[in-house]
Amino acid sequence: MIIPWQEIDQETLNNLMESIVLREGTDYGSQELSFETKVEQLKQRLKSGEAVIVYSELHESVDVVNKDSVTGNEPDGQ
Repeated sequence: MIIPWQEIDQETLNNLMESIVLREGTDYGSQELSFETKVEQLKQRLKSGEAVIVYSELHESVDVVNKDSVTGNEPDGQ
């Protein structure tokens, strides 16, 4: 189930973003990013519509995923 980020209390959204960034673990990219930068990038992905917050009833968990990876949200023609 997709949860609109706009409907989540700001403090709760911040806590959720921080929790997700902490779960990601080590960044193996060529540049290490600060925790704050990773949180801000995740928020920007939500605000731009590139990513969505998904709640899984089966796993009783919340995650942020690419919008296109959610069933029913594939781009037209695919």
